[in-house]
This record gives sequence, structure tokens and C-alpha cells, in this order.
Amino acid sequence: MCGIVGYVGPREASPVIMQGLRKLEYRGYDSAGIAVFTNGHIDVRRSVGKLDNLESLLTTQPVHGTPGLGHTRWATHGRPSEQNAHPHRAGTVVVIHNGIIENYLELRAKLQSRGRKMSSETDTEVISHLIDEYVHEGLGLADATRRAVRQLEGSYAIVVMSEREPQRIVTAKSATPIVLGLGEGENFVASDIPAVLDYTRDVAFLEDGEVAELSPEKVVITTFDGKPVERKPRRIQWDAVTAQKGGYKHFLLKEIHEQPQALIDTMRGRLLQEAGDVQLDVEGIPADPKRCVLVACGTAWHACLVGKFMIERLAGIPCEVDYGSEFRYRDPIIDDQTLVIVVSQSGETADTLAALEAGRERGAPILAICNVVDSSIARRANAVLYTHAGPEISVASTKAFTTQLTALYLLAVHLGRRRGVLDAERGRQLISELVALPALVTECLAQLGSVEAIAKKYSHARDFIFLGRGINHPLALEGALKLKEISYIHAEGYPAGEMKHGPIALINEEVPVVFVMPHDRVFGKTLSNLKEVESRGAGIVVVTNGPSDELDDAWDLITVPRTNELLTPVLLTLPLQLLAYHVAVRRGTDVDQPRNLAKSVTVE
Repeated sequence: MCGIVGYVGPREASPVIMQGLRKLEYRGYDSAGIAVFTNGHIDVRRSVGKLDNLESLLTTQPVHGTPGLGHTRWATHGRPSEQNAHPHRAGTVVVIHNGIIENYLELRAKLQSRGRKMSSETDTEVISHLIDEYVHEGLGLADATRRAVRQLEGSYAIVVMSEREPQRIVTAKSATPIVLGLGEGENFVASDIPAVLDYTRDVAFLEDGEVAELSPEKVVITTFDGKPVERKPRRIQWDAVTAQKGGYKHFLLKEIHEQPQALIDTMRGRLLQEAGDVQLDVEGIPADPKRCVLVACGTAWHACLVGKFMIERLAGIPCEVDYGSEFRYRDPIIDDQTLVIVVSQSGETADTLAALEAGRERGAPILAICNVVDSSIARRANAVLYTHAGPEISVASTKAFTTQLTALYLLAVHLGRRRGVLDAERGRQLISELVALPALVTECLAQLGSVEAIAKKYSHARDFIFLGRGINHPLALEGALKLKEISYIHAEGYPAGEMKHGPIALINEEVPVVFVMPHDRVFGKTLSNLKEVESRGAGIVVVTNGPSDELDDAWDLITVPRTNELLTPVLLTLPLQLLAYHVAVRRGTDVDQPRNLAKSVTVE
């Protein structure tokens, strides 16, 4: 997610803004920019790459004055470039923006038909032109912003300045975070609390559908319709490091709770709901591949196993899943009719990168599903589907995994529509269920308080077994991996039907068994496997998606909301993440930096 900082007050704006942007570097970005009101006009400086580049530019081309605003950009519309970096200017107005404007093409066309000239590839630029039009009609900046945002569809947080109002900045929000920092004779706006903590600990959070008007003396909050809003400030007691964690004890827990927003960021701008279709910028891959080979390592490999079910079910394309570390050593049989899909959070995983090169050597088109913009894998693939999960600080992947599942679902619908396997009606249903998913994730996370007690009950165990069938077998693997990674407990995941072919010999009273068993077509089969385990005295944890007469109160039950079978893994993985987290906390391990592990494995 991009970083936003704005300042209005007596200080020189540039140092305040740059310091705030530094505090938001953990979010990740590919370009940066700043705008400052100076000598009756607004000066803008922008650069590609790290903040060091922008600071170097400000050394040779300084901007003095106040107020000001600054931005670090994570590319969504348009490649990373100085032209596409924020702030964007239109006439007297400059704008910075987090999020995605879903109807920007329609708005862009209307603006161009009225003679407006666009200078970037971004969706953000249309916002600056809309506001500037209303300013030229005579509206004040706050009123012009309120009029403009009512035309926007999507998820966004914006901050605006105008040369006509030199001591004022305006911000507006819909589904993307904005915090207001309240000072003495000065005020701040930012996308996260760490950016303002050096100057004030009094903050107020803007809610969806609200606009805030900041001057040095006061902050006025209204709805998009102009109705006044009273908002009591909060006093932040955290230190800077804790503030980066958003008040959570660990980055891992914060990232688990960031998943609703991460899913929104991954899907937005890509859904054509009325058409029942998915719009992806993947022109470099065939619309009708004969076969797909998905390649990844670790958690991303588990995502690929789920993706196989999605692509085969929705697009009718046969799929294989391979480890990046094994792929190139088995002389894989692929050609230009095979779509190789490489999945990596960092885009720098050495084994996955080597697999990509092996695919290229054999003439296969390569699609990368990746989180880090302009990473090595992203640069070398024919096309990239970015997950937009934002930076993942904790070594153990959580939101990277669920956004990879979301991206694979988008890809499956996209291919299914291109191949004619899915009609528009079915596409609309699938997309509607995806749009509802972030709210279900939020609901689920709010209901999972029982997981901590279950973790306490079993945290003494030396071994765990996780079982699942079909599309949920990969979740058993992922649940076991999470527990191993951060609690150092030995854990194994198996297909539930394979228990009686050997692993059942491990079962006794000291080995908890976690069943991932939603009410699907194989629920009865998995229930039979559970009974076999129960008869041997093991403690049983059941992760499911609703109560039923077959589920026994003697077991530890964890329930998630219901959705379609292909999206259910996103919900079922949440309690597995929290189970691993709470067990690790009970055992006193280093949750965010577990021993022997690195976030990105860049050596073979």
C-alpha cells in the first residue's frame, strides 16, 4: 500500500513530509514525490526508486514553504516512472492518492472530451482534473473535492492542495486508511500513524465517506454530502516501532488482520461485475493454453495446489504443480502451448526464478503472480499479475498466501471466460462471491477468539497432524507449515484419505489432529477419517464452515462463514494462521523472525 503524508502549519513542509515518508517505507514503494506551496504556487518534485533519490533531487532542486504533501507509490495503473509518480497536477490542483479508481477509464474519456490533457497512465490523474474543474467553476477546495469524490467508484484515500487556498489541505476516504494528526497550530494527515508520531500523539481516524479540511488552526470533518461530523481524538501511547505494528503485539498478527484490505487491493480494478468477467493486464500470455504448470516454493506452492483446483474447475485446463527447487532438474516436458505460472511473494526466490528460466528456454509463455513490483521474476515474465498485498514484514506468510489464492481465482475466471467455459451469468455469480469475501474475512477474524484457548490446550504437544481432502488438502499442508515455522513444533499435513495408509500409526493421546473439513462433497468421507482418529484417543480440532448434527461438542470446533467451494480455503486458512500464532506466543518463540528462516530465499 502506498504512503501518504500531508502537513499544514508554520514549519518548512519538506523535512516534515520526508521524515513521515521514511516512517512509511516498510509499506514498500517504487517511486516518490512531494508538493509544497512556495511563493504563490505549488512546486512538485518526483523521482523513481527509493526516497534517497527524491532526497538527492531536493538537494539540487529544493522546495521551501508550507503547506505540503508527499507520497510513496506502489504501481497499480501505469508502470513505475517519474511521469506516473505522485503528486499529480491539473491546473491549480495537486493530488496524491492511495487505492484504485475502478471507473477511471470512463472518467478519463469524459475529461478528454471536455479538452482535458492527460500526462500519465494513472487513474489518480483524473481526480486532480475533476477537482480542478470544480475549482475553476468557483467552488472552494473542500466543496470541489466533495463534488469530485461522489463521481469516483473504487477504494481510495486522497489528499489535495490548490494554489487558490495556500493554507489548506483537504483529504477524503473510501475503504482506504487515513489518519489525521492533531497538533498545536499545525495539523497532519497520513496513511498510517508512524508518519505523525514525531510531532503529535493526538490522532483522529477518517471514516469511509468522509472529507477533512485541514488548516493550521483546526480540522473540520464532513460527509461527502457536506454534513458536519464530530470526531473525538485518540491519544496514542505506543512507541514508533509499536506504531508500525498498528498496536498489534507482532507483525504476524497485524498482517493476519490486514487480509481483508489486502484482498480488496488484489481484486479491485480487475472486476467487470456486470459483464461477469475479470480484466487482467496479461497480454503476453495465451488466452487458450493447452496446459498449465504452476511452480512455486513453500507457502506459494500450497497456493498453487489450490489454484490447480480453481483453474481446472473454472477454465477446464489441465494443471500440474511443481516445486521450484525440483522443476528444472526433472527435464520438464513443456512447450509454447504450455502456460507456466510462477508464484512468489518476493519475486526474488532463487529456485522459482530458475524454474522461470527453464520454462523460457523451452519456449513456454510465463505468467508471474507476485507481490513486489519490478522484482526479478516480474521483470523476466511475459506478464505479471500483482497481488498488491503490501509489504509482509513477518517471515511467515499470511496475507501473501490469501492474496495469491485471490489472484489465482481471478486468473481462473479470466481464462474460463476467454475459453467460453464460463458464461456471463456464471461469471457474475463467481465475481459476486469474490466481492463479498473481504467482509466474510473481517467477520471471521472477529469471531475467532476461541482459537487462543485451543492453542493453550495443545501448546505442550511435540507433534501435530493436519488433515484435509481435495481443495482443502493444501490447507492441511499450509497449517502444518505455519506451525512448524513459528512454534518449532513438528507438524505434518496429509490428505485425510491417506491416514490409513501409514500415518495412522503415529496417532495417540499426545498427538493433536487438526481436520480441515468444510461441508463439501467429501465431508462424509473426512468424517469417517475423523472417527478413525478419535477411536485412538487423539485430541481433535475441527475447522469447518458451519454447525451440523454430525459435529460432536467433544471436539474443539472452529467455524468460519460459508462461501463457494473455491473461495472457502481463504476463510479456512485464517484459524490455522491464528492457531500457529497463539501456540508460538505460548511457547515464547520469536514469532516474526523464527530461527533459521529468511523472508526471501535468494540462494538455491
